[in-house]
Amino acid sequence: MLSHSSRKYGRTAENRIQHAREYGIGGARALVETFYYAFNQRDMEVFAQVWANHELIQLNNPLGGILRGYETIANLYRGILTGPARVWVELDDIVEFESDTMVVFAGRETGEFTRGDKAVSLSIRTSRIVQWMGPEAGWKQTHHHGSIDNPQRLEEYQMAVRG
Repeated sequence: MLSHSSRKYGRTAENRIQHAREYGIGGARALVETFYYAFNQRDMEVFAQVWANHELIQLNNPLGGILRGYETIANLYRGILTGPARVWVELDDIVEFESDTMVVFAGRETGEFTRGDKAVSLSIRTSRIVQWMGPEAGWKQTHHHGSIDNPQRLEEYQMAVRG
């Protein structure tokens, strides 16, 4: 099933991890909302409950390149969430590509990266894949792809992150 969602997941996202064990689109949405809660609240404990713990899960992003495996991905996010920079993002304009055991959430993240007195607006084309791992595990994120379409913005972001 394909649908355009009017939902937004961002700074007001809630920790709905307990609902991510519900089979169906509601559980998948709860997991994605929980990711944005964990990211924007800088909560690594909740973050660990969102991603599948598997060596083939994957993160593709403008700074880290292609990363595979939970520990590698968690280390990158740990640096973001516990480091001196502040960043927030909100997912909007979402199209949901839904099957029985997998949902792709594709949309645009907007937000801001701030380090010291340097602030950079973010606009990231984003896809998140969540999979149903069974009733005990529920929905888990297995893939994230983010890219910045504007080369000038990408360079500005990379320079701000690298200091």
